Amino acid sequence: MSKTAIVTGGSRGIGKATAIALAKEGCDIVINYANQESQALEVVEEIKSLGREADAVKADVSILAESEEMANICLEKYGKVDILINNAGITRDSLIMRMKEDDWDKVINTNLKGTFNCTKSVIRPMVKQKMGRIINIASVIGLSGNPGQANYAAAKAGVIGFTKSIAKEVASRGIMVNAVAPGYIQTEMTDVLSTEAREKIMSHIPLERLGNPGDIAEAVKFLALYASYITGQVIVVDGGMAM
Repeated sequence: MSKTAIVTGGSRGIGKATAIALAKEGCDIVINYANQESQALEVVEEIKSLGREADAVKADVSILAESEEMANICLEKYGKVDILINNAGITRDSLIMRMKEDDWDKVINTNLKGTFNCTKSVIRPMVKQKMGRIINIASVIGLSGNPGQANYAAAKAGVIGFTKSIAKEVASRGIMVNAVAPGYIQTEMTDVLSTEAREKIMSHIPLERLGNPGDIAEAVKFLALYASYITGQVIVVDGGMAM
């Protein structure tokens, strides 16, 4: 029987690459998006071209009721939720002296509270079926910190602590919860970097390149479909930058 996955922030970047990687392994996918409807529908069509089922569901993951509705849509169509990829995230970078309260709140609410909301929304059916895989997309910034990203670092560090706590709560129910911590990945988030900033970053990466979304998708795919004795872990995928 095929597995069903919800991928938040699945319309582009890491989310899109992950959704397609899982579809290629035989999964049906619910693509969550907040604003990028046309991009989400393109991903749905690409997945369907692979012979799998897919749906695009608009939901603001920072709102529990919308996260619950998304989970219910998945359950109504597919009867189960096997895999949850908590990938939705935003940045609002600024030094702490200039950071607006709204910039703090939005990053925490999407990146951290959104992970809580979506996990809470799927955990009961996963417990009932005695099987589930939850992979949270964290960041090396949550491990090391970064000037100008106090909100993002706090959110991603929170995701890591959340991952370990929930892994302990649900391990006895056959549910494994892990995190993947990307380094600098070539996405819309990093496209805004200047050439100088990009070169400075790459000077700290032993593999001498930025990652691509597929690098993260492969790690997520392994944890979602092939790992059977790994839980509560943070898999760092950063080209060696943080070592």
